[in-house]
Amino acid sequence: MQNFPLVSVICLSYNHEAYVVEALNSVINQTYPNLELLIADDCSSDNSIGVIKDWVKNHPEVHFSTNEKNLGNTKTFNQLAKIAKGEFIIDLAADDLLVPNCIEKQVTTFQNSKYKNLGIVYGNLIEIDENGNFLNNYYNEEDCPESGDIYRMVVGRTTKICSVSSMIKKSVLEKLEYYDEDLAYEDLDLWIRTSRDFEFEYIPEILAKKRIVSDSLSSHFLIENNLRAKKLNESTLKILVKAYHLNKTKDEHKALLGRIRFEMYKFIKAKHFKLLFKLFLLEIKVRLKSI
Repeated sequence: MQNFPLVSVICLSYNHEAYVVEALNSVINQTYPNLELLIADDCSSDNSIGVIKDWVKNHPEVHFSTNEKNLGNTKTFNQLAKIAKGEFIIDLAADDLLVPNCIEKQVTTFQNSKYKNLGIVYGNLIEIDENGNFLNNYYNEEDCPESGDIYRMVVGRTTKICSVSSMIKKSVLEKLEYYDEDLAYEDLDLWIRTSRDFEFEYIPEILAKKRIVSDSLSSHFLIENNLRAKKLNESTLKILVKAYHLNKTKDEHKALLGRIRFEMYKFIKAKHFKLLFKLFLLEIKVRLKSI
């Protein structure tokens, strides 16, 4: 490694009382020497704020802010990203963990990459349960993700995206005008918009641990008569409409059809039939463009 550019780790907490200290310790115990840590609590109803305040007493250099009302991930992240001083940024949920050499591997990859327009590096991770026990590897040999121009991979859902193990250039976030604050979740939209204009590089090593908990965001997409599920699926529809307008080729539209069919299943399971109708209309438009 030729130098040590500053890396900003943004840790977002919402009712993560049981996990947040372990997450924060995984940041300060990195092998990489030049970090800043910014923490925000999004108006937790548990004792997350008290736990973080106690931890910060021993780490006065760490930035900690609290929201007076729940703003959601996108707005809370953007608030911190705009004041972050790092050349690179990591978005870390307060129930996930970075392995000790995660940031060192990511920065080294940025510095030594063959890709000249690199926007994001990402790696493999392991999924753990609420007690920290191993569940499985996120990627295996059969679904190894791509590097370079991965737009079709992301739009078409040919391989799962892994935002938990990713690092992005702050200049890329600035160009994209950060997370879309109208959305209830951010990773798919960010990866689609980033991969349209920038290259990605996959690091075939375990870089993080993603905790699978009963009330995780991903578990809400399929819940019937649930306001959070409705907001999530409304966001998905907005993201797919964006992808439709970003697509440039017939092959990209064909790839988008695959993701639309996958999302239709979620809408049906959650009984969001008005959204399903709108998605069906979008599918017609995409199908016509793919011919």
